[in-house]
Amino acid sequence: MAYREKLGRPPGPRGHWLTGNTREYEADRIGFLRRCHREYGDVFSYDDHTLFVIDPALAHEVLTGTGDTFVTELAPFDMRRDLDQAAEHATSWIPERRAVWPGLNRTAAATTDDLTAKVLDAVIADGAGQDVDVLTTMRTLTARTIAEYCFGADRAGIAELLHETVRATQAFAEASHEYPAWLPLPRHRRYFRTYRRLTERLTGMVRERRASMADMPCDDLLGFLLAAEPAPPVDTVVSTLHSVLMGGHGVPAAALASVVWELARRPRLVLDLRDEADGPAGGGTPLAEAVVRETLRLYPPAWLMTRTAATATTLGEWSLSPGDDVLLNPYLIHRDPRWWSRPDEFDPTRWLDGQAAPGPAYLPFGAGPRVCLGAALTMRQLTLTTSWLAHRFTIESPNAASVTLEFVDRLAPAHLRARFLPTA
Repeated sequence: MAYREKLGRPPGPRGHWLTGNTREYEADRIGFLRRCHREYGDVFSYDDHTLFVIDPALAHEVLTGTGDTFVTELAPFDMRRDLDQAAEHATSWIPERRAVWPGLNRTAAATTDDLTAKVLDAVIADGAGQDVDVLTTMRTLTARTIAEYCFGADRAGIAELLHETVRATQAFAEASHEYPAWLPLPRHRRYFRTYRRLTERLTGMVRERRASMADMPCDDLLGFLLAAEPAPPVDTVVSTLHSVLMGGHGVPAAALASVVWELARRPRLVLDLRDEADGPAGGGTPLAEAVVRETLRLYPPAWLMTRTAATATTLGEWSLSPGDDVLLNPYLIHRDPRWWSRPDEFDPTRWLDGQAAPGPAYLPFGAGPRVCLGAALTMRQLTLTTSWLAHRFTIESPNAASVTLEFVDRLAPAHLRARFLPTA
């Protein structure tokens, strides 16, 4: 025990004396992490303030401690590491989550089926059987869907603002190092500009809707939030909407791109999904849902989750200091043969007949108090879209056999192209 206490932090690659591990990591992110996992084990240091965790039990310990021992990822350009402010925000976010939960739970999600199908038909029709970039198409689908879910008839322009915000934040996801916010870098200016535009638009919508509440039905998420008692502050509603919009856009779009990738390579699976859609509803887990669950296992869009230690603490046998970043890796956890049989094989049947994931080794939406707020809504929409795509379209891809996964931001097949040809 004395040795472990002296050890303090987990081992890890030393890296270059000046640039550390940045160059090697950015050249092949998942390859670098696989090598470190083999050499150093389930927990290893990346640098003096960052460590990676590929142990499901420890990952759950971090996730369940979020809001107390750990806080969610700080802004990518925030060099001040204001842990007190982050902890205060985490505490205030809990009642916000409780207030919005009824608007995003399974019951609420079940009301979105017609909306999802309508938007899907419109987005696919825009491509008219031509080769399209799949991830871009799926981002259009999810942006329009979540915008209409949140704002109904007032949704105009929101999808475009979401696309702009995603493009502005991608530069931060691609970089392995931080710069102070005051540096006049183009990516900083673009981020602040787009964030301000989205915030101002949401704030204006909330105020306008609140002023006309007596004349409007509460048939979207904004109406639901404003009808709460006691009435929430405007900035609370704006913050909640911002989180729902961003979460309901990026993750499902990446997941659907991976679904299309699998369907384009598996015509037999497409036929089975069509049979399910045409046949009577049966018991157990539907095949379409099993396909989604398996896609989220092999290709978790949130392939890395970051938490920051709010206080001095321990994780397993290792010591953490305030401000240390802990990066959890669902991608490697989901493909670990200790927890999964045939871990690298796409096999939706592992989810049929109510089979459960092995313990805590399935983390597509996180866990703990900050588990994805829209998980039920996302699962419902992903399942319906998967079934609808297989039932209504033949998917042909000129490059499905050659594309690879892109381990930047949300995990998805890079530059996948496809044609969606109506079956009738």
